[in-house]
Amino acid sequence: MHGHGDGTVVRAHQDSSAGLGRGGLLGREQREERERRLLRPGATLAEGAGNRARAEEPDDERTCFERDRDRIVHSTAFRRLAGKTQVVVYPSDHQRTRLTHALEVAQVACSVARGIGANVSLTEAIALGHDCGHGPGGHASEDAFDRFLPAGFDHGPWGADVTLVDLNLCAETLDGIRNHSWSRPAPATIEGEIVSWADRIAYCSHDLEDAAHAGIVDLDDLPGEVTAVAGRTRRDQLSAFIRAILHTVDTEGEIGMGATEAAALAALRAFNYERIYTRQESLAQSDAVVAVLTTLVDYYLEDSRRLPDGVGEATDEVHAAVGYVAGMTDRYAFATAVERLGWDPRRLPQGIDRQFTQSL
Repeated sequence: MHGHGDGTVVRAHQDSSAGLGRGGLLGREQREERERRLLRPGATLAEGAGNRARAEEPDDERTCFERDRDRIVHSTAFRRLAGKTQVVVYPSDHQRTRLTHALEVAQVACSVARGIGANVSLTEAIALGHDCGHGPGGHASEDAFDRFLPAGFDHGPWGADVTLVDLNLCAETLDGIRNHSWSRPAPATIEGEIVSWADRIAYCSHDLEDAAHAGIVDLDDLPGEVTAVAGRTRRDQLSAFIRAILHTVDTEGEIGMGATEAAALAALRAFNYERIYTRQESLAQSDAVVAVLTTLVDYYLEDSRRLPDGVGEATDEVHAAVGYVAGMTDRYAFATAVERLGWDPRRLPQGIDRQFTQSL
C-alpha cells in the first residue's frame, strides 16, 4: 500500500525500471514557446490569451487553454453529461450518452488539430465543453425551454454564458462553445471551426452506429454517395471525413471539405434525420420529454422556494427555473416529475417508463 522505494524515490511497482533524464521540465513558458515554433500560422497561441471575465494570474505549469480543459473535465456540468441523452433516452450500456459524444468529438477534433498544427489544447477544451449547455432528454429540451425564454434556448450560448460561467474560461474557449453549431455565427478561432466540423462528423457516424446496433436502420440502406466516399462503418467514415479536412487545409488553407466529401456527409446526416431522428418513435420520445420538462419548469415557477437554496440568486425566476431543470440528468428530471408532480410513469419517454413503474 505504500509503494516501493530505496529511501529516495517511491515507485508504484516493485520492478519498475522507467526512467527519464533529469531536469528540463516543460512549464507554461516553455509550452508557449513550443507553440510559437510549431503551430501553423493562423492557429491560436496561448501566449497573450487567457482573456477571462475575471483576471487571474497565469499558471506556472499549464497554458491558459490547458487550464480551461482541466476545469471543464472536473466540472459538475461535464460529469452530468454521462446522464444526458445523445439520441436514445436512458440508453443501454452500448449506446452513446452526451458525455461519450463529447469525448468522440474531442477525438475527431484533436486528430484534425494535430494534423494541421492547430492548438490542440484549445480544440480539446472547446470540444469537451461544447454540449455542457444541453438539458435532459436531448435536443427536445431546447423545444421545451424555448417556451419560457423570449430569445429561445440554444445549448451553445447557454453552455458558454450560463452553465460554465463560474469556471471563468478564456474568451476563445467560450466563443468556440457558444458558436459550435452551424446555425450560429462562425467561431473566432481556427480551433472553434475544427470543433464545428468534428461535432457533425462524430454524431453522424456514431448515431448511425448506435441505430444499426439497435436494429433501427440497416447499413445496406445507406445512400451510394455515402458509402462510395466514406464507407458503411463508423471507423471508415471518421477516417474519410478527417482526412478530407486535412486535405482541404493542405490544398486550400481553409477548415472545410471538398465538395464530394461534404456532399457525402450531408447525405449521411439527411439519412439519419429520416431514419433515426424523425421516425415516429423518436418524435414520440421528444413529445414526452417536452411534456415532462415544461411541467417541471412550471412547477418551480409557481413557487421559487421549491428551488434548492442558492439556485438562481443572481438571475430572474424564469432563468433560475429553466437553469435548474436544464442542469438535471435524465434520471433526475424524470424521477423528480414522478415523485414531486405525481407524473404517471407511463407518460415518461419510452425506455425508462418500465424502470420507474417497477420501482414505484
